[in-house]
Amino acid sequence: MLLPSEHKRYQKHLNLPEVGVEGQLKLKNASVLVVGAGGLGCPVLLYLTAAGVGTIGVVDPDVVDISNLQRQVLYTTNELGKSKAKAAMAHLQKLNPEITFDTHSVSFDSDNARAITEGYDIIVDCTDNFKTRYLINDVCVTLGKPFVYGAIHRFEGQVAVLNHKNGPTYRCLFPEFPNEMEIPNCNDTGVLGVLPGVIGTYQATEVIKMITGIGESLSQHLLMVDLLAMPFQKIKTKRRADAESLAQAGLSSGYKPAAPVATGPQKMSPMELVNRLSAGEDIFLLDVRERPEFDICHLDGAVLIPLGMIPNNSKRIPTDKPVVIYCHHGIRSLNVANYLHTQFGLTNLFNLDGGIHAWAREVEPEMEVY
Repeated sequence: MLLPSEHKRYQKHLNLPEVGVEGQLKLKNASVLVVGAGGLGCPVLLYLTAAGVGTIGVVDPDVVDISNLQRQVLYTTNELGKSKAKAAMAHLQKLNPEITFDTHSVSFDSDNARAITEGYDIIVDCTDNFKTRYLINDVCVTLGKPFVYGAIHRFEGQVAVLNHKNGPTYRCLFPEFPNEMEIPNCNDTGVLGVLPGVIGTYQATEVIKMITGIGESLSQHLLMVDLLAMPFQKIKTKRRADAESLAQAGLSSGYKPAAPVATGPQKMSPMELVNRLSAGEDIFLLDVRERPEFDICHLDGAVLIPLGMIPNNSKRIPTDKPVVIYCHHGIRSLNVANYLHTQFGLTNLFNLDGGIHAWAREVEPEMEVY
């Protein structure tokens, strides 16, 4: 039952017919593990704590660095050098002392992942590296636990609910650990400070919806957000028949980056595209942005199929010639390339490295991009 103090604290939840006392009790009795207390983890932890999730675990081996403070809003300047997990817990306990917090100031790795994960109902992936992300997926699949995925890059982010009610897993979207050439270096590319706040809030929302059973889950969709142009796009996903075997193989693999696969999506630089077009090669240019973005600027001859319309228009994409996919910075287009490869088996795909922004910088300086 809810205590009198909890009735006061969660009054606005109780006033929502969709949540009410029953939903708040579900939150109180739930346990959630947040892997990563960085940019994504901070808003997730704040909102799950405020919402009254009864038990919250946080895993992070790092300490607070001054470069974190631009986006990791749980920490302050006087906490530089302190454990993120412990500093986060101290702030969260002040926000809601009725919550039970578990602190794991360790790396989430193959040795401890299963033992840590087993005690929680839902896992939230707030990591910033592929090795941990694939490990979270594989452990959750083998344990039958749902997890909420979030990722950010520069101005763009994505969210999905994975392994929930026989929905798709992370390996259903991205089966193989990427090779080194495909892994972006966030230290070099940067990230807009508010972006993890937006994506992390979406992750926390999906956790609350899952616990209370309200609304429509992102279990069958990958949500993509671009803060520069503000398109919010959903792409439909499905579970692969070999999801479990992929997870088991992953746990045995050691999570080493795969070698580049010739038939999978590859990168193409703007100058390489220029040279191949100049040589007369027949190339299909696919723009996956929204119509207003396309109207501002686009490559000559490009075909516009907005990201959210890709699943229903896959037959428009040729299989007998190179297909170069592009967006603003190359993140949405890379997701589309991976999606077309894994869901429809296309093997003639190239992602324009850096997107139309890089094209304008390297090929057409006079092009006005947003």
